[in-house]
Amino acid sequence: MKFLTGLVLIMTMTAVTAQAQHVNLGFKGGLNLYNIHNDNGVEYDTKAGFNLGLIGHIHINKSFALQPELVYSTQGAKYTVSGTETKIKLDYLNVPFMFQYMFDNGFRLQAGPQLGFLVHAKSETGNVSVDIKNNMKTVDFGVGFGAGYVNPATGFGVDARYNLGLSTINENSNINSTNRGFQLGFFYLLKHRN
Repeated sequence: MKFLTGLVLIMTMTAVTAQAQHVNLGFKGGLNLYNIHNDNGVEYDTKAGFNLGLIGHIHINKSFALQPELVYSTQGAKYTVSGTETKIKLDYLNVPFMFQYMFDNGFRLQAGPQLGFLVHAKSETGNVSVDIKNNMKTVDFGVGFGAGYVNPATGFGVDARYNLGLSTINENSNINSTNRGFQLGFFYLLKHRN
């Protein structure tokens, strides 16, 4: 199912790019504030991280655009037991595919699916680090939605997004755990034009 979803996204992007008015490439980066939601009621604390990647901004017409991205994202959560903090560090290569509505003044609203591919996973308590990648699923599926602003004259912009995980990240567990997090950042579109 995830393979088919990815294939449909690639085919859609290819078809839309061929019909697009113009395409911009760019860079993005910023702050992550992520957590892990568990369906058994156990709550974790938010863990800060970063995101850094490439974006393609494809104008369909004056008001609508598609924005595929390739983003390295440090995620996870943390919790404290008896005064000792443990950090769950999950690093993903995320591929969001955002559909955008663009206003004339540079503001834009966005929403779309995201596939995440697990790169690293470890649990860190004090100086002790344990690799937990075998306990985690290698692919994560979710949706993102948010808003942004680009300065049309410069191509620089800001972006705020909430990513909601829809698939469990646990490989061998009866507990369904999903990634959830906010991303705040900056981006730059090369040779940007409206």
